[in-house]
Amino acid sequence: MKKLAFVQKTSYAACLAITLTLSGCKTTGSDMSGLLSAGMGMATAITMTDQQMKLIGDQSIAHLDSQHQIAPSNSRYAQRLAQLTQGWETVDGQSLEYKVYMLPEINAFAVPNGSIRMYSGLMDEMTDDEVRYVIAHEIGHVVLGHSKRAFQVAYAASAAREAAAASGNTTAAALSNSELGELGEKLVNAQFSQTQEHEADDYAIKLMQRHGMNAQAAVTALRKLEAKYGNSRSLFSSHPAAGDRADRLSNSLR
Repeated sequence: MKKLAFVQKTSYAACLAITLTLSGCKTTGSDMSGLLSAGMGMATAITMTDQQMKLIGDQSIAHLDSQHQIAPSNSRYAQRLAQLTQGWETVDGQSLEYKVYMLPEINAFAVPNGSIRMYSGLMDEMTDDEVRYVIAHEIGHVVLGHSKRAFQVAYAASAAREAAAASGNTTAAALSNSELGELGEKLVNAQFSQTQEHEADDYAIKLMQRHGMNAQAAVTALRKLEAKYGNSRSLFSSHPAAGDRADRLSNSLR
């Protein structure tokens, strides 16, 4: 599940410095121009207002929706999702909306404007309570600001930022399909830190308990991921593996 995986938590300034160091960029000529562009892009993303972020987020999710087959409202996927999210139209002051992409992958993601997308492959593999856990986890990323920070990083690294800068006004930027496609791809594949992952898991547990749901489903959902994908992680990955997360939640729920 791509959106349940994360990269190391680092400040935006440090991320930029690390990126420039590892790339071995020279500070002359066009390289300097590239560095300045990257730096200004990061600064622009960090200072982006919530209104600007919502506008670009709305454009991005609209483009993503147009590129995928969405389960129709009368389908068993859409009806099931509607039933599972009943009462979660607004959570902790955040307005939310949900759709199902007809894709076989076990995946889900959230955009900071409150749009949450589930994949049919995930819904096929998991029980109702396990799907609720995944939804609650994604809500956690939105409410806790994780999705916003991931969006800022994705935006800073995308062609969409160049288009917005050229317009002189982020809110007035008319992004092309290719720019929106690049930004959307970065959002779908965005990862979070280990700390953010644990925070979203803890949020999901509390939200489920608040609504009288079976929070143990978080453990069984993660065990399914462990069985399917294993519990290993790469040397430089800072996100906890599914089995490690299941162990942690299992201990907290005793």
